Amino acid sequence: MEILERSLKKAFIDKTVPGSAYDPEVIINQPVDKTFLLNTLQNELDNCQDFFFSIAFITKDGLASIKAQLADLHRRGLGGRLLTSTYLSFNQPKVFEDLLNIPNLDVRISNKAGFHAKGYLFSQTTHHSLIVGSSNLTLSALKLNYEWNVKLTSYEHGEIIHQVTHHMEKEWNEASPLSTEWIKQYQMNYEQPVFKSDYHPIELTEEKPAYVVPNKMQRQALDSLEQLRAEGQQKGLIISATGTGKTYLAAFDVLNYKPKKMLFIVHREQILTKAKESFQQIIGGSDSDYGILSGNTREIDANYLFATIQTISKPENYQLFTEDYFDYVLIDEVHKAGAESYLRTLNYFKPNFLLGMTATPERTDNFNIFELFDYNIAYEIRLQDALKENMLCPFHYFGVTDYEKDGMTIHEKIDFNYLIADERVDFLLEKINYYSCSNNQPKGLVFCSSIDEAEELSRRFDERGVPSKFLSGQHSISEREAVISELEAGNLHYIFTVDIFNEGIDIPIVNQVVMLRNTQSSIIFIQQLGRGLRKHPDKDYVTIIDFIGNYQNNYLIPMALSGDMSLNKNNLRKDTYDTHYISGLSAINFEQIAKERISSSIDQVKIDSMTMLRKPYQELKNRLNRIPKLWDFYTQKIVDPVVIATKQKNYYRFLKSMKEDIPVLSELEETYLNFVSDELLVGLRLNELVLINDILDTKKTTYSYDALHQLFMSCEIQHDEQTIASTLNVLSMNFYTGGDKKRFKQATFIDLEGNVTPSFLHVMKNDYFVTHLRDLIRVGIAKYREHIKQLPFTLYQKYRRRDTLRLLNWQEQMVNQNIGGYIYNDADFIIFVTLEKGEDFRGSLVAYEDGFVDSQTIQWFTKAPRTINSPEVRYLQEHGQTANIHFFIKKADDHGSDFYYLGKVKPDVNSMEQVTRATSEGETKSLVKMLLQLEEPVEISLFNFLTK
Repeated sequence: MEILERSLKKAFIDKTVPGSAYDPEVIINQPVDKTFLLNTLQNELDNCQDFFFSIAFITKDGLASIKAQLADLHRRGLGGRLLTSTYLSFNQPKVFEDLLNIPNLDVRISNKAGFHAKGYLFSQTTHHSLIVGSSNLTLSALKLNYEWNVKLTSYEHGEIIHQVTHHMEKEWNEASPLSTEWIKQYQMNYEQPVFKSDYHPIELTEEKPAYVVPNKMQRQALDSLEQLRAEGQQKGLIISATGTGKTYLAAFDVLNYKPKKMLFIVHREQILTKAKESFQQIIGGSDSDYGILSGNTREIDANYLFATIQTISKPENYQLFTEDYFDYVLIDEVHKAGAESYLRTLNYFKPNFLLGMTATPERTDNFNIFELFDYNIAYEIRLQDALKENMLCPFHYFGVTDYEKDGMTIHEKIDFNYLIADERVDFLLEKINYYSCSNNQPKGLVFCSSIDEAEELSRRFDERGVPSKFLSGQHSISEREAVISELEAGNLHYIFTVDIFNEGIDIPIVNQVVMLRNTQSSIIFIQQLGRGLRKHPDKDYVTIIDFIGNYQNNYLIPMALSGDMSLNKNNLRKDTYDTHYISGLSAINFEQIAKERISSSIDQVKIDSMTMLRKPYQELKNRLNRIPKLWDFYTQKIVDPVVIATKQKNYYRFLKSMKEDIPVLSELEETYLNFVSDELLVGLRLNELVLINDILDTKKTTYSYDALHQLFMSCEIQHDEQTIASTLNVLSMNFYTGGDKKRFKQATFIDLEGNVTPSFLHVMKNDYFVTHLRDLIRVGIAKYREHIKQLPFTLYQKYRRRDTLRLLNWQEQMVNQNIGGYIYNDADFIIFVTLEKGEDFRGSLVAYEDGFVDSQTIQWFTKAPRTINSPEVRYLQEHGQTANIHFFIKKADDHGSDFYYLGKVKPDVNSMEQVTRATSEGETKSLVKMLLQLEEPVEISLFNFLTK
């Protein structure tokens, strides 16, 4: 009661009063910050015991965005009610079909005229939450629109909750139950209201086809290609996500270039006709200007020739033309150009300009596509950017739990008969039907792990009345095209395959992609997901249903979806639980067990092994045509520079392990690099980096206090006396103790009097060493500036134990074992909590029961043995309301050495209680239990990540 009273006082009387998780809250969608009403709605569903929605307007995409949460509730035996209407005929019949298909949702239709309610009521074990405002259950209202909603919290006997529940129950009792018969009647009388469509097809003017307007991406790419040619370059590479209009882009560039003869090379015959039609729409001209060279057609006199690589690569075919016959050559899906057939063709022709296009330039055979195009990347747009620019069809990704029986889950070596068992087939169909598709009439692709599985599952789907066919590489082009035509016409629901549709196929009408295979690479994952991303007027979004078994490679899923190639485990864990990084009207949802399987994969994989790091290193080197710097990894967002710089203690040592031919550094020079890589590269404070950089720039040999004060002040960073002293303490190595003192003792930069040390002046003479050092400094400064910094710690940033002491200007580091769960002095009390203690808490140690009571309250235990009269307990009793008590937390002991900063806490003195706990050796120890109150509730996604 006291907490809720404080929340009400903060909201309506005095905003300076410390809040709680029960604070009334105005919720406004903020796409830039990735905070939406959807976040709150999903979180409430994750934690409720029951819910009751009263919503006028519902769309399929809005309902889809909470289906995973509803499925988790159903698994726990929980559900809720939804009251809606037929007001303005907004709700389509297919929405009611979807609602009826959710087993734990009881739906009724209000008969009240002008029903326009928008309320979401959640019942928790201790309280009720109510969200009311302007947002209907549409994804636009939950993510993009400028909407106002208020969240209120009440105990059971509150007047507001009483009024709301009384009114909702009254409306419920007067409403009509949703049924199949009701939907049939509604469908018969339904007239589609006219709303503005979000679908924007390319506008083509028949009279003047040259005036077709390129989209934003195409304009930027065309400008870049013109610039390349103006600089005398004869080659260019376009990297563009599937569905972003690469073919039209190429046509626009050919229109600008005006070649006498053009050759367009593709790797599949079924692409030729569509490509030819697209070019003719843009460029215009007579049919005779456009020709095809393939196994069956030889229209070689055309000005614009479209050829398959299988045909043009044969000497008897390419020798029909002189080497310079084509002044413009274009290659689609150019990542395949490492194949001998492509190289033979490209070595023969000598065009004035060569353009390559691909969505995935990265290859598994180490062939350097970038070198083939003289490292000229004209333009690059990846999936996340394309979604942000509304260039692709929005997608709803569902990571769902694959079939499980008697503890047996799908894994890499599972018996084939288990994959095709009747129970699994029924399970798959139930899940696929539950998550549905844009218009409830599936036109889907199903990717399987083997040809045998694809063929057998397609047969079993077909037997169950779900029209399906199977395709493999053994089927001819005409057979494939016939099956695709059946899908497009609606005669088929699904095409089952393994990998022939990974790329080079264009079926815009696909509204569902089902993944029944282990994710082998993030590239293939995006290729298969991309099969549904082309826009089409008959679909509002594409549904991606990924059945997640107990696979070792599950960690690749959040990596592919988020585009996060940092190889940082904590980032991947958070990307699994906080999925609101996706832009626009797309959404990512995982069922709870699927999340756990991904988390388990992340825990087990050695994601920063040299094997894992070698591939992105080589890819970046290929792209740059030189040895990459850490700055390149940072700007290209390929591997977190901290991961790669600390793998072998420093990046120089990593380059040696890559067998690079580089100058030799001395042991002392390496020690300096070790120190900056381990202590400063993460960018938690600028002072040390700024001072080292100034020494390199100015070659000064001494710094007075005033000089340091002026330097730091000019950089707009901390310049107080304590910070200046701390900076000198760190760079003189006087701060360090124990093993770190031994590791870094030779790497002194400056002494306590401000004199640059002879050892640093000596290593500064080596230009190659300085290059490495400046690279580290540049990245460290950039990483510091990624976030708005709060002093001394930034909320939700990660810190190691020793980082906290340095940033608080403590005189001396302490080893982690001596810090343990907390440490304090006269100025600061620092608490570190590990929620899942792991195997370290054995023997004489107590397995502390630290944990969240709610998103703002933590149950916390002192070290053992302690009593109510121990010094730190007395300190918290006497100074707890005024002291700086900093709280850090991590989810599990094996999640690395850094902790999330959750802000300052205040102890609840009345909750302090001396208790006893047994160790695993049977000894009983006393300690003190208490509640700690955070200044603000933990942000929803981080709280879920830490507690789920």
